[in-house]
Amino acid sequence: MKKLDERTVEGWLSERAEIRTAFAGDGAFTVKTMEPIEKGWSGDEKYRLTDRNGKAFFFRTAPAEKKEKARGAFLLQEKAAGLGVSAPKPFLFGKGGKTVFSLQEWIGGEDAEKAVASLSREEQYALGHAAGEDLRKLHALPAPPEAPSWETRYGGKIDRKLRMYADCPLKYEDDGAILAYIAENRGLIAGRPQCAQHGDFHIGNMMTDRKRIWLVDFDRFDFGDPWEEYNRVVWSAEASPAFAAGSVDGYFGGEVPDEFWRLLALYIAVNTLSSLPWAVPFGEGEIETMKNQEKKILFWYDGMKKTVPAWYGGEG
Repeated sequence: MKKLDERTVEGWLSERAEIRTAFAGDGAFTVKTMEPIEKGWSGDEKYRLTDRNGKAFFFRTAPAEKKEKARGAFLLQEKAAGLGVSAPKPFLFGKGGKTVFSLQEWIGGEDAEKAVASLSREEQYALGHAAGEDLRKLHALPAPPEAPSWETRYGGKIDRKLRMYADCPLKYEDDGAILAYIAENRGLIAGRPQCAQHGDFHIGNMMTDRKRIWLVDFDRFDFGDPWEEYNRVVWSAEASPAFAAGSVDGYFGGEVPDEFWRLLALYIAVNTLSSLPWAVPFGEGEIETMKNQEKKILFWYDGMKKTVPAWYGGEG
């Protein structure tokens, strides 16, 4: 990964006067190096930035039309830090011309998704447990009082995703059980509470030093049913069933209600349907990833006849 030298950084900043002014306003953020980070699906520009004292920061820029979403993510991280959630502390947010930008704490360590492979099952479970505890803290933040009911919001999402799948030129070979589960269980969303959501909670959006874990990438934050946050737990379960199980136990303190499992199966089923049309523009590699994941989901749920997935009992 190429690191920009000091002269190149000066040139980059000179073309973004408002960003340069924001950094100049605080001597702690005098830029020396910027190292591009080529990870994620957001399309934002991301950098590991260092100041003249060698201190590292995470710097992110996005198109100006994403201002409200980017600012919302920044404010949510501020609130999360106040609740003791292990997440990067945000320092600076601003807008310059066609760009919005944020500066936040640099989290060292490794991508948790890669790191867990070399940890014991007990260590994987412990990290997942800590992540679940942090998510519970985050969910103390309420949804806006004017937010439509979850039944209205998510019911519309189910309908849209069903249409996406129906219109997709590709289909899963064995989609009947998933479609049936959605039809029979969509009523479970009635009366569900709403809160602030990370929006993309899974092991791929976490960092670890193998003893502690941090939630990162809040750019897909939202409001909704707190239990819907686990709709991407399939990615955690593929990397480590123990981590996925720990994240659920940590969230509920070991007492997982039956209703959670029934709702989670619904949320995963809905997500699985829309994953295939989502993958089509990205080519055969992503299409195969989603087809393979659907097969794993049907295995974990025994063709959607069970609601507690096999990975929770230690089966991968």
